[in-house]
Amino acid sequence: MTVDIGSALQKDLSNWNPEDDTTWDSRLAWRTLWITTYALLLGFATWYLVSAIAPRLNAIGFDLTTVQLYWLAAIPGLAGGLLRFGFMFLPPVVGSRALVGWSTLLLILPMLGWTLAVRDTSTPYWILLALAFAAGIGGGVFSGYMPSTSYFFPKRMQGTALGLQAGIGNFGIGLVQVLVPWVVGFGLLGTWFLDPQTTDDGNMWLHNGGLVLIPWVILASVLAFIFMRRVPVTANFREQLDIFRLKHTWVMTAIYLMSFGAYAGLAAQMGLIILNVFGGFEDAPDPLTYAWIGPAVGALVRAVCGPLCDRFGGGIFTLIGGIGMTTGTIITIFFLQPTSADEFGGFLFGMITIFVFAGFANAGTFKQMPMIFPKRQAGGVVGFTSAVAAFGPFIVGMLLSIVAPVAFFIGCAVWCVFCTWLTWHYYVRPRAEAKS
Repeated sequence: MTVDIGSALQKDLSNWNPEDDTTWDSRLAWRTLWITTYALLLGFATWYLVSAIAPRLNAIGFDLTTVQLYWLAAIPGLAGGLLRFGFMFLPPVVGSRALVGWSTLLLILPMLGWTLAVRDTSTPYWILLALAFAAGIGGGVFSGYMPSTSYFFPKRMQGTALGLQAGIGNFGIGLVQVLVPWVVGFGLLGTWFLDPQTTDDGNMWLHNGGLVLIPWVILASVLAFIFMRRVPVTANFREQLDIFRLKHTWVMTAIYLMSFGAYAGLAAQMGLIILNVFGGFEDAPDPLTYAWIGPAVGALVRAVCGPLCDRFGGGIFTLIGGIGMTTGTIITIFFLQPTSADEFGGFLFGMITIFVFAGFANAGTFKQMPMIFPKRQAGGVVGFTSAVAAFGPFIVGMLLSIVAPVAFFIGCAVWCVFCTWLTWHYYVRPRAEAKS
């Protein structure tokens, strides 16, 4: 006897239960996944818009110090982390449809702001900081979108669904870091009347960096309002606070701060690290030529590892990721005091190694959390851990503004070792208390 998929599901979704095929609509689940993933891609692109623009600001006439540039690239991380603490509570309160639709429209604010700011080199630094903070909206939405998606899929598919969403969403980082250097080289259709900015090497249309994304943001919002639904997972703010009494909430937060915190932080600051470590050499590498590679590879690895985590478990992938990140960090340390630009290859290898294994760990953790916690709590834990890890760009930028890169990467290596041990002790070893 065969059972019709979704045959018992009410039209208003009042009996929605993804663990029962008769009360689960797989088409709705996958449609929700692809729309939220598309919106998340644009969110990450917005979040990292500043990191793509900042290395070019002095070239068009701004006069910003190295510390000021580090802080500009760091502020979206601070904002993203703070905003995630708000967004994490919204999925069961307002529902997926309203959350994705309205929050996507908010991305237009930093896009238009940066368009106007780069056209006037007398723009005060505090305004640039405010616009950098606004870009953090793109990072904040993550802790709302991911729990929303988790409500639509059964536990057996959580690794695949969340891995695909986060992995493809993370491509937004590489997208904006590739897109901006390209679109600033010419006047876009409809913006030809805007005068370019002048550099020593010719003209630059730096305002295109924000403008080019606006039509796609509008499309994402329209798709969300038309095709998404709200499933009956509800909870008020007070009910969601019970996750903070759980030990594993804090353990998983530390681990995700290692994996995604490092991924996000290094992705935001990599261009500036290249500029400040290797920029003094005559044949120095162009930061924007290489800054996107690591984040893009890490995002691809995260997406590919998602289905594998469903098959083999998330804990082992997190463990492998922690070991690999430790190794990559140690390798990078040896190339942070170069004597020539020839050492850039070793530096790039070490950094890409970090990003690759961060992809392993990111996929692993997002499989672990739905397995360790009940569904409603899992959504809250995903949101909270994501919020803390979103401070990665701010933490990395702040530390690099006050300590040498060598000292910073040594600290990273120590943190990776600690979090790798946590993974082994609580989730992977033969008698671990929460095998996942």
